[in-house]
Amino acid sequence: MANIIEDDEVDVIEDDYMNSIINLPPEVQQAIQQVLPSNDPLDSPDFNAVEYINTLFPTEQSLANIDEVINKMKTKIYRLDDNIRTVVRGQTNAGQDGREALGEAQKAIQELFKRIKDIKEKANKSEEMVKEITRDIKQLDHAKRHLTASITTLNHLHMLVGGVDTLESLTRRRQYADVANLLQGVVNVLEHFNKYMTIPQIRQLADKVKKIQGELGVQILSDFEEAFANASKPIGNQKQLTEACLVVNVLEPKVKKDLLKWFVKLQLSEYLHLFQENQDIAWLDKIDRRYAWIKRALVEYEEKYGRMFPAEWQVSERICVEFCNITRDELSKLMQKRSTEIEVKLLLFSIQRTTNFETLITKRFSGTTLLPPGEATSPVDVNVLEETKEDEDAGVDNPFEEGQIEVKTAMKAQQSPFQGIISGCFESHLHIYIQSQDQNLSELIERFVADFKTNGPPRVESEQGGAIFPSCADLFVYYKKCMVQCSQLSTGTPLLSLTSTFQKYLRIYAMRLLSGTLPKAVVNTPSVSSLNISTLLKEGLKDSSTEVTRFTSKEQFLVCSILCTAEYCLETTQQLEGKLREKINTDLRDKVDLTNEVDLFHNVIANCIHLLVQDLEALCEPALTAMNKVNWSVVEAVGDQSSYVTAVTSHIKQVLPNIRDNLASARKYFTQFCIKFVNSFIPQFVNHLYRCKPISTVGAEQLLLDTHSLKTVLLDLPSIGSQVARKAPASFTKIVVKGMTKAEMILKVVMSPADPIQAFVDNYLKLLDDTDTSNFQKVLEMKGLKRSDQNMMLELFKTRLPSQTTTGRGQHGATAAREETSRIKRLEKLIKKKL
Repeated sequence: MANIIEDDEVDVIEDDYMNSIINLPPEVQQAIQQVLPSNDPLDSPDFNAVEYINTLFPTEQSLANIDEVINKMKTKIYRLDDNIRTVVRGQTNAGQDGREALGEAQKAIQELFKRIKDIKEKANKSEEMVKEITRDIKQLDHAKRHLTASITTLNHLHMLVGGVDTLESLTRRRQYADVANLLQGVVNVLEHFNKYMTIPQIRQLADKVKKIQGELGVQILSDFEEAFANASKPIGNQKQLTEACLVVNVLEPKVKKDLLKWFVKLQLSEYLHLFQENQDIAWLDKIDRRYAWIKRALVEYEEKYGRMFPAEWQVSERICVEFCNITRDELSKLMQKRSTEIEVKLLLFSIQRTTNFETLITKRFSGTTLLPPGEATSPVDVNVLEETKEDEDAGVDNPFEEGQIEVKTAMKAQQSPFQGIISGCFESHLHIYIQSQDQNLSELIERFVADFKTNGPPRVESEQGGAIFPSCADLFVYYKKCMVQCSQLSTGTPLLSLTSTFQKYLRIYAMRLLSGTLPKAVVNTPSVSSLNISTLLKEGLKDSSTEVTRFTSKEQFLVCSILCTAEYCLETTQQLEGKLREKINTDLRDKVDLTNEVDLFHNVIANCIHLLVQDLEALCEPALTAMNKVNWSVVEAVGDQSSYVTAVTSHIKQVLPNIRDNLASARKYFTQFCIKFVNSFIPQFVNHLYRCKPISTVGAEQLLLDTHSLKTVLLDLPSIGSQVARKAPASFTKIVVKGMTKAEMILKVVMSPADPIQAFVDNYLKLLDDTDTSNFQKVLEMKGLKRSDQNMMLELFKTRLPSQTTTGRGQHGATAAREETSRIKRLEKLIKKKL
């Protein structure tokens, strides 16, 4: 019966499982897998019954064991149910045990709370007991502290009262050494009574101390004035005055400031009298007298009064600083009134002497009185003034000698506060220096032009070739000298004005010495009046009726020298701009811009290259014209290269080595020359090729051979006649190959049969890929076709072109017409100019 009940229970469980499948979260399934790892497919969270059955019965033959498999599954199910039942029954008593354990834990916690409460009550009782014991001790501590403070205050008060009385007595007797020591103590004691100032007696004592300090200040200043009242008599109470300075150190800073101001003014009173504006000695040509006077005055001060004042007062430096300020203001007013009398040599002489003096005092004084408080200063040499005094008194050099114009810098490595303290007054008058340099540069340029006209261009004396004009180096050396000199005078607006002057004469040099000396290509036209515009446009200027005079070797060398000089000027101008930017003030740095001058030298280089290319083209033009005069329709056999190819090759081999040697120091521009030449020569050759009409097949073959020969010569253009074989640049080779391949394709089209016409047109488009109808018309004329055949082929050619291309060709034709009109106008102007 029990077994029957169990089976029923199992059936019920199975029914419940089938009706509701429990889906556990992934986290729970992962935890179960970690606690109870299993490889059984039935334990997999993504268990698929169909796949599992197919695994058990992969084939129809395996179904014979189905009963055995079912029995195993039932046995496994019964075993699992039994395990589950055992576990469930085992957990029946677990709840009761847990409740009992929880009750015991709660009882233990309650017992612990009771014990803690008892301990806290005992601690409070102990604290109360300690307070009772120490209450009397605290009262005694407070009483002791108050008693000590009272005794200290009474002692201070006694010291203050006694000190004030003693100060009054010592002040009347002028015992300044004792006053200095006592006053500092009284001031320190008085600070302890700051919180008692509401007490009338304490307030009276404080007012009394202030009154004594004020009386001391007035009395000491009066003693100094009385002592220095008669400069002819020596000071008898110098020791007393020295002690008075110690008192001044304790008094308010204003007393020290007033005393020093009075003393410095007294020391410089003689200077103000001697160097008044109306005195001849006050002018710039005797500026050395000013600096000689202050050196003597400082030496005298050190000898007479150096020990009177404390060293930390820096009295010598204060006298020198005040002298500098007065001198700067006086010179400014004097130069403003007599500005018309200032000459550049006098100005530079004054600046030189002033900067020398600033250098001297920079070495002698630390500049403490000029720097913000707390800033570090460099050590000084106290013997500098004495070492230079005799040299300054010996005499003054002639300010108008050439050797006296050099201006020296002062301690560039470490900027001193004395730098520019006097020489700053000259900055507003530096326009005189700028104007002088402008005049000097103008005269220099005129001398360069005159030397060039007299001596001609420079000759090559080294193996590098490409001589540079000596005037170019002289000009930039002068620029550098002016830049250094002006930067020593000022790095502000005057240096910017000098930069503008540099720019002006760089442009003048480029125009007059470089562009202005370039040789002009002369066109000799013995019968210009008999030529009409249509003939010139059709045949060109350089045909049988015109003769172009090419450059002589001297002119060719001149062009190359100008190119090398322009390159040197270009690079040096860029360096000059960098140096100017380094020296000028930061706020003016962006205004230093020599871009236009650099571009100007670029243009000179481009013009030189253009002239060299034009000269070589003019040399090759007669040979190309001779090619047009050959009757290519009667050529019977293909032989060696034609005479015009030999002539062109000969001209190139004659000119290129000289140009390369002359541009040895500017190799990149020789490469540019080669590129520009082939860019100009190849289109010119193609145009002459179009004029060769009619051409037979044999004639086209001969021209194809000539074209290939020219192509070989042009590819070797950069190294023709050179002992060192160099590979031509890739960009140059690409231009030659592209241009000469077009010429070869034109000749191949001419060699192709004209019948059938569809094949001819297709072959043209395939080989040339040119949709310009005018070029196609030229090829037809080269073949010597009849006008009717040409029209037929043109119609067929137009039908093969896209509509957009045809529209583009129409626009191109309009553009070509405008260019033709412009060309006619330029040609008319050229003829009128030559006539």
